[in-house]
Amino acid sequence: MAKNKFNKNWVHDHINDPYVKLAQKEGYRARAAYKLKEIDEAEKLVRPGQVIVDLGCTPGSWSQYLRNKLAGKEGGGINGTIIGLDILPMEPIADVHFIQGDFREQAVLEQLEALVGERQVDLVLSDMAPNLSGVAIADAARVEEIIELAIDFAKAHMKPSGALLVKCFNGTGYNEILAKFRQEFKVVSSKKPKASRDKSSEIFLLGKILKNPA
Repeated sequence: MAKNKFNKNWVHDHINDPYVKLAQKEGYRARAAYKLKEIDEAEKLVRPGQVIVDLGCTPGSWSQYLRNKLAGKEGGGINGTIIGLDILPMEPIADVHFIQGDFREQAVLEQLEALVGERQVDLVLSDMAPNLSGVAIADAARVEEIIELAIDFAKAHMKPSGALLVKCFNGTGYNEILAKFRQEFKVVSSKKPKASRDKSSEIFLLGKILKNPA
């Protein structure tokens, strides 16, 4: 009974959520687009000509936002390169290169490196989150593992002056993740955009300028 009530409450909140309504109106696949939009508008992360990698991109609202931001090239297309990666499939988005697979696997990494070519990545975004079990310690370890993978990826492929934005959760393990960011980046800040639900412990960490690029 309690579960049904919870589901009904969630559906009610979701249907009446202003960001859900805005996403439907503006053609975004998910309300998550507005989290990135708010952070980008404050931090000026996305600029023309950049190479941007969107880890965990499905269903694609972050890639849609990036595409809209880089659009406007004469003759159509975008001024920049967007590469999305996810284990799950994603409906195509114009001008976005999508690779389906696990970027921990060599074959997937090679596809990504082929798209990047000789260039270095300017911005790495990760909206990835593991399937949570509800066991705080186990979930914290999974979140930490995903974020460490994103950091390792950034160190290997990002230009030293670049930026990494990851999703994490303010709870068990958060201080360890924050410490890791401070170890790897010269400028670190945490972001809780208005589009993140109040009840959610979701928080985003932004690291700028690598201390020890690979």
